[in-house]
Amino acid sequence: MTPDIDDEKMRLRAEAKRRRAAASSSGAGEALCRRLIAVLDRGTIPLAPGAAVSAYWPKGDELDPRPAMAALVARGHPIGLPVVVAKGAPLVFRRWAPGDRLETAGFGLYEPAADRPEVTPALLLVPLLAFDRAGTRLGYGGGFYDRTLARLQSAGCALAVGVAYAGQELSELPRGPRDRTLDWILTEGETIAIGGEGHAAAVLR
Repeated sequence: MTPDIDDEKMRLRAEAKRRRAAASSSGAGEALCRRLIAVLDRGTIPLAPGAAVSAYWPKGDELDPRPAMAALVARGHPIGLPVVVAKGAPLVFRRWAPGDRLETAGFGLYEPAADRPEVTPALLLVPLLAFDRAGTRLGYGGGFYDRTLARLQSAGCALAVGVAYAGQELSELPRGPRDRTLDWILTEGETIAIGGEGHAAAVLR
């Protein structure tokens, strides 16, 4: 990644954090849950019965996916939460169920206990600071999800679904050679499908 792109991303992260704080809404998690379950029921986003899904435990003003996590568990989908094993390594995902004890970890994460089994997700609910309609994701700068998606997608089909408030959208984000494109973006108001040419192929409201 070039220094120019790094500098631009750093500048945009500060802006994106302000935008996300302004966009945060206490009811957005429930709206996301309804939208996710609806698109899965229609088959808009494909997910096989019993397939594992990765999510995340929200920190700060991140959009809260926990209502969706509970709904997916009730439908028989194992849920995995991200675990950082080493700097520069892909994430792994340990299984979570409602009521499980979580442990504090680095990067402000809450992780399932070390004795919980790992899962390999077919669909990943991915947190972000900002997105654009080309499927570009602005993350926190560690590259963890880019490495994770590269590993999972090289081994088979793993769909990356960005999860965000509508107010986190920016018109265009810089993209480096290692940045992975999202397949879908879910906000509290829209389902955005990203086409093969890196643009919004369909928008469902």
